Amino acid sequence: MENMSPKLRAFLSEPIGEKDVDRVDGISRELAVNLVTKGFNKAYILLGQFLLMHKNEAEFQRWIICRCGATEYEARESSKCLKEWCSCFL
Repeated sequence: MENMSPKLRAFLSEPIGEKDVDRVDGISRELAVNLVTKGFNKAYILLGQFLLMHKNEAEFQRWIICRCGATEYEARESSKCLKEWCSCFL
């Protein structure tokens, strides 16, 4: 865990609960606004999208870039964060 960003470490430290979407590692303030306007205001809703895609990181990354305006970096980091969370809690 020493190579993790503080945001990722914090996200993985507890169940997802009612965390806002901007708590997901890789989600910038601008991307969070885009996600909220599309109905993805909570981290668990974004996680649900990831799970609907069968935890396929490449598919999720394409979706968040095309649908929500994420950068490649944001897409990569957010999918990694959600995958790590699944590994810890599912």
